[in-house]
Amino acid sequence: MAEIVKKLKLQIPAGKAVPAPPLGPALGQAGINISEFTKEFNDATKDQMGDLIPVVVDVMDDRTYKITYKTPPASFLIKKALNLKSGSGKNLIKKVGTITKKQLEEIAEIKMNDLSAGDIDAAVKILEGTCRSMGVEVK
Repeated sequence: MAEIVKKLKLQIPAGKAVPAPPLGPALGQAGINISEFTKEFNDATKDQMGDLIPVVVDVMDDRTYKITYKTPPASFLIKKALNLKSGSGKNLIKKVGTITKKQLEEIAEIKMNDLSAGDIDAAVKILEGTCRSMGVEVK
């Protein structure tokens, strides 16, 4: 059985993986066929265009790999829900938007598998912390 020799954690725009830096060199150093990886990734994520998809790539000693797809980062989903380009650089002084509990619950349902929360309420509390650090008010 093949043994894992390297673990790569990458964030790639859905359906837009290209062999150019920074993706190409990271995959090349791990011994992965770059064009095969980009084709597989783009085919698997073409229905999520526009999202940022975190992946964990387990590289085996025989140069095969296994891709684990995660849900988009919480900060990305919050910015997408509020149509923001970025969070606040000074989160305590300058607020960039307001999000409702209902919107946070919808994001929590999407992120539930990747969060260390037992239920939706705990997941919402985690997301509220992300909102505070981004300068987004929760109403």
